[in-house]
Amino acid sequence: MKFRTTNVSLAAAALMAMSSFSVPAAAQQKFVTVGTGGVTGVYYAVGGAVCRLMNKSRAETGLRCSVESTGGSVFNVNAIKTGELEFGLAQSDVQFNAAKGEGSFKGKADPDLRAVFSVHPEPFTVLARKDAGVAAFAEFKGKRFNIGNPGSGTLSSMEELLKQMGWTRADFSLAAELKADEQGTALCDNKIDGFFYAVGHPSAAIQDPTTACGAKLIPLTGPAADALVKERPYYAKVTIPGGMYANNPNPTATYGVLATVVTSAKVADTTVYAMVKAVFDNFDEFKKLHPAFAHLDPKDMVKNGLSASLHPGAIKYYKEKGWM
Repeated sequence: MKFRTTNVSLAAAALMAMSSFSVPAAAQQKFVTVGTGGVTGVYYAVGGAVCRLMNKSRAETGLRCSVESTGGSVFNVNAIKTGELEFGLAQSDVQFNAAKGEGSFKGKADPDLRAVFSVHPEPFTVLARKDAGVAAFAEFKGKRFNIGNPGSGTLSSMEELLKQMGWTRADFSLAAELKADEQGTALCDNKIDGFFYAVGHPSAAIQDPTTACGAKLIPLTGPAADALVKERPYYAKVTIPGGMYANNPNPTATYGVLATVVTSAKVADTTVYAMVKAVFDNFDEFKKLHPAFAHLDPKDMVKNGLSASLHPGAIKYYKEKGWM
């Protein structure tokens, strides 16, 4: 490939001329990263929306935000603890367990974990192949089932459900650990019979297999689900509306959690303040960035689903708005 040297030289000269102006700005700029989940999930959309709004004001704040696709809730909480991420998305049950040292975080409570705000509901969504002959979750016994990838909140929640049911992974003929953006294809390719996924709706991860191969939403109800909702403050019963996805005209009863944004006490107050200000000062724009955000209410987002202490940077903004 040949390049026109004149244009390249002009560009290089322009960059050199600008360097004396750009270096101080670059030196002042701070990079923050938001850990999300699979690229087809709503966590990735949340991270993208947050960064888009933060980057609009980066000239004033000196903060440049980037999104990272990760293994999900548990990974994000652990990466925030080690300083690899400044912010992350986490299911409300994972936030609770990490803050209290329970569940998969037994004996490993993180005293520095801080809540920022909650976002959309995440119903536990079970999908089955059209020909799997499954109408209830218990009928997956002996079948090939994706329980969630390591590091995900989905897997953590799945293990809690199995324990409540008296099941183990061995009750499936295959307990797959596929990532969220792999399971729909695996379902349609007849590599698994079903999967469990904590996700906001509508989601491309559910839309694709219901459209491509007629996958069916399966209710997640019964004694185990009832007991978990009764015992755990971070769970609530939810209904996925009928007709949201192709080939699924009826409402689907289940239960679920809330998506939450978390950070560390070690992240500067000014950084967290800048994030919440970017989101809530541009809230109408934020709500338009994904259908799952359409019915969000800021006054609920600053309290619902939050188990860890709120970060002081977030509290400062919420008090200014009169929400606390």
